[in-house]
Amino acid sequence: MGKISTIETLLEAGVLGIIRVDDDESLLQISEALRSGGVHCLEITLTTPGALRAIEAVVGRWEDVVMGAGTVLDGSTARQAILAGAQFLVTPTVELDVIEVAHRYGVPVIAGAMTPTEILGAWEAGSDLVKVFPAGFLGPEYLKAIHGPLPQIPLVPTGGVTSETAGSFVRAGAAIVSAGSWLVDADGARAKAFDDVTERARLLVGEVTAARGEIRT
Repeated sequence: MGKISTIETLLEAGVLGIIRVDDDESLLQISEALRSGGVHCLEITLTTPGALRAIEAVVGRWEDVVMGAGTVLDGSTARQAILAGAQFLVTPTVELDVIEVAHRYGVPVIAGAMTPTEILGAWEAGSDLVKVFPAGFLGPEYLKAIHGPLPQIPLVPTGGVTSETAGSFVRAGAAIVSAGSWLVDADGARAKAFDDVTERARLLVGEVTAARGEIRT
């Protein structure tokens, strides 16, 4: 899958599921649970032990899953993630060397930012989409205020997104909503409560689909 088709797939899906757990024992099972719930765009944070192995395993297992690496902090790590099969990269802040490596290898990058200046700076530096973090703290009204003067920038609210807030973020202008701890609860992962992960995935996808339908009508 090329860079343009990856971006198109992310935008069409509208939901990005973040996997951040304490160990790598259940990464494949969590990925499968999210996939079963309709979340086919996944991000495994590199703070998770065994993240690169899991990325490689998921990419080789399901053709309908787009797998990215999250919490990429430098160019060297970005290259490792891409070589492991990561189809997109996500950073918590504007990391110019990560953007440079992503461009070199033809991989989309979603750089994290908060203020209008940071968001525009990330976009002008070459970020293909911009992660707005922490979205739960900032709220949908903040995203709406940013989207107004910067409609050309695909915004990805991240941090604190749930099924209850996802629709509001979409209506405020989010290109994609990205959910982590609400979607994949660390305690639930340790307890192997994978059915709960699937159900939350279904709820999230349903809310985003409904909100997009409202916008179109």
